[in-house]
Amino acid sequence: MKNFCVGAVQMISGEHVTDNLTAAHTLVRRAQNMGAQFVLLPENFAHLSDQGSYIAAEPFVATGDAHPNTQPIQHALQSWSRELGIWIASGAIPLNKRPDGTSVPYPRTRSACLLYDDMGVLQSRYDKLHLFDVDVADAAGRYRESASIEPGEEARVAKIPWAQLGLSICFDLRFPELYRQLAVAGAEVLIMPAAFTHTTGQAHWKTLLQARAIENGCFVIAANQGGQHSEKRRTWGHSVIIDPWGDVLAEAGDGEAVIVANLSGDKLKKVRQRMPLLNMRRL
Repeated sequence: MKNFCVGAVQMISGEHVTDNLTAAHTLVRRAQNMGAQFVLLPENFAHLSDQGSYIAAEPFVATGDAHPNTQPIQHALQSWSRELGIWIASGAIPLNKRPDGTSVPYPRTRSACLLYDDMGVLQSRYDKLHLFDVDVADAAGRYRESASIEPGEEARVAKIPWAQLGLSICFDLRFPELYRQLAVAGAEVLIMPAAFTHTTGQAHWKTLLQARAIENGCFVIAANQGGQHSEKRRTWGHSVIIDPWGDVLAEAGDGEAVIVANLSGDKLKKVRQRMPLLNMRRL
């Protein structure tokens, strides 16, 4: 792993895609101005609504040549990458096509994290594996992502110029076996775009993120939604960047925010040499 600077963007996204894209562009540019070479957006950064994601869903475009009139979210991500000369991970956006081009049956979508290089070319796609079907003691009370989202099928490690990147999305965070698989497959940096609820985030967000970093000897970049989205929907915020020892390198509070941190290849090497967990596994 090489040294590089990363950024995490925190938003309070709503149901209007155009407004969300405008806000995201400003925040991504701010991260780039702060030195970030790689920027992670939160889950549902372009559209977050109590009504589900299908109304904002796009067909999947697997090249660097999206058509702005029909795929506005993907076009925006590619344009920002080229404009700012940085790598961007889309957090999670709704797609109505699977990676193989087949359609996801209405009214469901795939929740996909797309990774673009600094030329705006798509380099990887990860579809959320674990869906948030739980009861929470908040104003919404009940969440059933499986009613509107189809789960993905496989874990994904992507190569970026500085490191091997393990991709995940939000509720995946509660399943440590996914991150162990990513680490064994070579991941050095784990990304977690999220829209963690205020209730669950306050209880578990930072604890789980630090655990995933420590147990796998990986850096963690976590970009969360962070505010009141509707009468029933409130997210926790506190986006954070953590090193392989579990130390916090940067952390946000509530509301819109941008955090950046420098990731050190030497730190990763030292932690893994002193605590070679991946080589000591017996199960």
